Amino acid sequence: MRTEYKSVKVELEDGIFWLTLNRPEARNALDANMLHEIDAAIQEAEAHKDVKVIVIQGAGEKSFAAGADIRQLNERDPLEALVPGMQGVYSKIESCTKVTIAAVRGFALGGGCELAMACDIRLATKNAKFGLPELNLGIVPAAGGTQRLSRMVGKGRALDMILTGKIIDGEEAERIGLVSYFVEEEALQEKIQEVAEQTLKKGPVAVMLAKRAVHKGYDIDTDTALWMEKLSQAVAFGTEDKHEGTLAFLEKRQAEFRNR
Repeated sequence: MRTEYKSVKVELEDGIFWLTLNRPEARNALDANMLHEIDAAIQEAEAHKDVKVIVIQGAGEKSFAAGADIRQLNERDPLEALVPGMQGVYSKIESCTKVTIAAVRGFALGGGCELAMACDIRLATKNAKFGLPELNLGIVPAAGGTQRLSRMVGKGRALDMILTGKIIDGEEAERIGLVSYFVEEEALQEKIQEVAEQTLKKGPVAVMLAKRAVHKGYDIDTDTALWMEKLSQAVAFGTEDKHEGTLAFLEKRQAEFRNR
């Protein structure tokens, strides 16, 4: 990793790109500089051929990300809300070709909750706290919160969380479908590694195509989405990885995918 960061830390180890939000003294609040660095780190990971999985976590045990920097929010005018900003960064994370995992301990509020929702897979501990309290500030969840939350947990639960500003723990988040895995605090790192290693074994081209089919097909009619799925499979059928994956299965060995 060549880029120097101040608000985040990055590390590449065995195909896993660890992206740590590193403002523990501010509960990893998402100020403009941190968002810029998250954006840069995601682009760096996307371009790196050895990166297969991106894990996003918060430094310290108190917060994943406590939301946007309120002082900066206070100074923004209407036109600033129209630039891509946080929503644009999170859309890049969602459309990233790599598998993205959010590991949540402590607060994931507002923009922090929306960051976790932009990832493919979410893990949370008992002390995780999820919520979209933006209405308390006279603003709306505008980094994907109104859309991603309703798609994950249903419109009724999403409206309840948004309109009341309620905060839920990791166990409830798993129960309603907001997170994929609920684990005890001491087991979090082991579970992250386990989930990451499971995805590392998959064909990279197939991962990219499957993600695209799910995200792009979700909001269109079923027939069109199924055609998109079929076209994705046609692309996969033409790859060297498909030949290697099927041959490895027949030969009862681990596939050695080459991302082509």
